[in-house]
Amino acid sequence: MNKITRRQALAGTAAGALTAFGIAATTANAAQATAPTPSGTATDEVYQGRRIQITQGGGGHHGGHHSAGLPTVRIDGRELHVMRNADGSWISVVNHYETYADPLSLARAAVRELQGAALVPFGGAA
Repeated sequence: MNKITRRQALAGTAAGALTAFGIAATTANAAQATAPTPSGTATDEVYQGRRIQITQGGGGHHGGHHSAGLPTVRIDGRELHVMRNADGSWISVVNHYETYADPLSLARAAVRELQGAALVPFGGAA
């Protein structure tokens, strides 16, 4: 008779949980990546006491080293460096390891992460 040891049972449970988590995370990321990003629109809102401004299609921000069509995202008037991934999701220098469906979601997450701190310009210039 083959008995399963406690260690084997725990290892199987942990592997199953990690697999389920991976599938859920992949599904969430895929949903974010397929969400449409409005083009030609502007956003100006106050979120958690911080002013978020997004203008679409600027292309000339960061000294013009990005291709045309990327939005300019500002928090309290300071520019947040944003990047678009190949899958259509967005990241920033504040949330570099988390992806977001659109620039507004990204900006709101950056505000939460900053916790009231001022956004420092990319590259350290004052």
